[in-house]
Amino acid sequence: MAAYGLYTHIASNKFRSMLLLAGLFMLVYVLVYAGALVAEVLIDSNRTVAFYLSHAFQDLKVAAPVATVVAAVWIVIAYFFHQSMIDAVTGGHDVTRQEEPRLYNLLENLCISRGITMPKLKIMESPALNAFATGLNPRQYSITVTTGLLDALDDKEIEAVLGHELTHIKNGDVQLMVVAVIIAGVVGFFGEMFFRLFTNFNWSSGSGGSWSSGSSSSSRSSSSSSDSKSSGGGAVIVIIIAIVLIVVAWLLSQVVKLALSRSREYLADAGSVELTKDPDAMISALRKIENRGELPGATSAVMELCVDNPREGFADLFATHPSVQSRVDALVKFAGGHDSGPLPPPGYEGEEPEAQADQQDAPPPLRQGPWNDAGGSTNPPPVTAPSPAGTASSNPIGNPIGNPMGPWGRH
Repeated sequence: MAAYGLYTHIASNKFRSMLLLAGLFMLVYVLVYAGALVAEVLIDSNRTVAFYLSHAFQDLKVAAPVATVVAAVWIVIAYFFHQSMIDAVTGGHDVTRQEEPRLYNLLENLCISRGITMPKLKIMESPALNAFATGLNPRQYSITVTTGLLDALDDKEIEAVLGHELTHIKNGDVQLMVVAVIIAGVVGFFGEMFFRLFTNFNWSSGSGGSWSSGSSSSSRSSSSSSDSKSSGGGAVIVIIIAIVLIVVAWLLSQVVKLALSRSREYLADAGSVELTKDPDAMISALRKIENRGELPGATSAVMELCVDNPREGFADLFATHPSVQSRVDALVKFAGGHDSGPLPPPGYEGEEPEAQADQQDAPPPLRQGPWNDAGGSTNPPPVTAPSPAGTASSNPIGNPIGNPMGPWGRH
């Protein structure tokens, strides 16, 4: 789907996101198929690979409705209680106009100017600089802001951050991200369950040296050696296939979340500029938030919803957000903003008070003359100096002849 402007980019992004979510939901059935392969090996390990693959597919047809119901129940529970779960993890709480008039008025003005239903406003007690939006319907929409963000940013920068989160809500990013996190949680749950099942089975059967219980060892011993080799090899191959499917499904679920999150941060930044008409405020806010947005104790699912997620892994392969530098570059290029460069790291700021204290303890600078201060803001008046003939003469420029430092010599 071609995109030529901001709104066509948003529509194209929604279409691709729905396809990605459908593919993410299909990963649940991939995990069910992997579990069916493990179950077939548990039932009878004296079969060929083709037998396991075909019977596991029949098991998938039977188990698919059950897996769909379990996933749907998971989604329903998350639909009604996801905000309570997030608040329990982050410690966010609702605030009113009387409690936070500055923040409340900034958000209300943005919503009124654009005809947007005002979401709930929450505050999280944390020195980190970050914010995030959540909700699956207009009654659940909320924006959570940390106290560190309120202390570090001015009104224009906070307004830019609020515009960023409002754009996520207006574009439907919040719903898609919450659903993606929920479905990825289902994939992770099934994957961990099957992996634990396989691990326990492998551990219990390792002492027996076979893939099944000891009661069937006598029947297998009566078969030929060639059949035993082929059947055992088939069981091992099928187990390897199941493990590969579980790992690939988990990795794909993470990649889908990355595709949803990374592609939307640029549009949210652009939407904030459209709301506030101030690209410099958005750039300045991003520079202040950079490397200062880590929420201690927050899960990865919560960090994926924030303005900036500083958590990275495997050489930025699993980073959920584009870098601040790339986002700033996009605002400078397409929105006409001005970037003053990254700020010093947080550790560097703690050294400034010590430097200032050292400067205060240092002795005052030497004066240049009896009529001049340390800064040398005024020129000293002409001072007479004895001439060789014993008569006083002065320099028309104002400095004494033969004694440039002053009439009493160098201090």
